[in-house]
Amino acid sequence: MSPKSKQILKYWIATGLWLGLIAVESTDWLSAANTSRILYPIFHFLFGVDRVHFAVWDYCLRKVGHFTGYFALSMLFFGSWRATLSQGRRWSVLWAALAFFMTGFVASLDEFHQTFIASRTGSIHDVFLDSCGAMLAQVLIALFCMSRLGRAVDRSSRARRSA
Repeated sequence: MSPKSKQILKYWIATGLWLGLIAVESTDWLSAANTSRILYPIFHFLFGVDRVHFAVWDYCLRKVGHFTGYFALSMLFFGSWRATLSQGRRWSVLWAALAFFMTGFVASLDEFHQTFIASRTGSIHDVFLDSCGAMLAQVLIALFCMSRLGRAVDRSSRARRSA
């Protein structure tokens, strides 16, 4: 296997592992009812949070989890597509579009899957939130790649590859 193929495989394995994590999080095992049994005592002990206030914290934590999880997935998809389709460029609208739309597709499948689990509810609002995380990731990647810092990182990585 060539070094380029190994590099591509590493990126796709990381993306696949993150997809696996999302799949596990989508099960009954990590539903709000199950996780709150663990989290509520911790929040109550550490911060003195009562059940009413914990419900707000739990809701916020779950939404932040959605946003950050799909933000990360979008970044991983971008890296995988960049490794796979790279031709010496730092950034491509194609890689960003593939990463964004694949992340949105996974978010849609995840929420659809949750409609079949009694303890879960699929929500179009969560798909929108997940897509916002994916879009922010792509915007930040584009800004980074187009900045001076991104060019410096790209030059140093090219120098290491040619050495």
